[in-house]
Amino acid sequence: MALDFKDFFKKYEAIINEADQVFNTVRARYADNVRCEKGCSDCCHALFDLTLVEALYLNAAFNARFSGKARNNVLKRADEADRLVHRLKREAFKAVKDGKNAQEILLEMAKVRVRCPLLDDQGLCEMYDCRPVTCRVYGVPTAIGGEAHTCGKSAFEKGKAYPTVYLDRIQDRLYALSHELAGSLNTRYKGLGEVLVPASLALLTEYSEDYLGIVKPKDAKAEAAAAPAPAGKSAGMAARLAAGKADKGKGLAQCSGCSPETKQGGCAGCAPTSFTIGQAPARPVKKPAAKPAAKPTANKTAANKTAKPAAKSAAKKTAKPGKG
Repeated sequence: MALDFKDFFKKYEAIINEADQVFNTVRARYADNVRCEKGCSDCCHALFDLTLVEALYLNAAFNARFSGKARNNVLKRADEADRLVHRLKREAFKAVKDGKNAQEILLEMAKVRVRCPLLDDQGLCEMYDCRPVTCRVYGVPTAIGGEAHTCGKSAFEKGKAYPTVYLDRIQDRLYALSHELAGSLNTRYKGLGEVLVPASLALLTEYSEDYLGIVKPKDAKAEAAAAPAPAGKSAGMAARLAAGKADKGKGLAQCSGCSPETKQGGCAGCAPTSFTIGQAPARPVKKPAAKPAAKPTANKTAANKTAKPAAKSAAKKTAKPGKG
């Protein structure tokens, strides 16, 4: 039975449409700074992962469009890219285990160039209309985890203020949609909604019922204890580098304790329903609760002083008959 994700794909397409609108808004205001043009493939060598819904969307579009030699050519490039990505991540994970700072490693990996398997020999994307969100906003100022980024070929000047796309917020919406999609499946994999994969693996993977861990109704009782997500694919780059420590947020009802005014873009826990351009919105400051009026201590002390003698007096009165 073919799996049908069209309802989730419509929601995903709404997100990428918003991303396109944001990009076009910035481009219209800063036409001289945005240098994106046909034939430029700088962003096609960036190293990043896709959420579950992005991977399924790209995979479905690829399978619907490609066949024969053209399909084999893309899959060959995908296999080469995936081997390189796997090696880089394995080396990075080992470096963290050896004590190297994870953030420094991520910054180093951001400089690594890995050719996207969908980039043809003419430097054009073979699935441009289905490209992921990250590809769509690459040419304008972005920020993730408080770190700003601009395309090296753009003319945006360092230190100047520009409208900014907060990728944390887009990512949170993609995580939330992926969790919703995974929740609609009767799957044995509890962490399916958190799976992150590079584009190369999204193209190579056969997202069958077996791969997604879908349990048939008659086998539901036998699968009561949920199994982990597919080995090696339940966490993204940052999570793997953190040696298995789960991030808070990521589509879950948790908060990492940060706030937009202290961390640009906020985090998963305080993400709004849509991402924004420009400055992160100010978070309402909670007023401290008014302290209850203190009870008079003088009366209480006086009452205690008068109560004790009275108690002693009563004790003496009742105790005397017993002595006789």
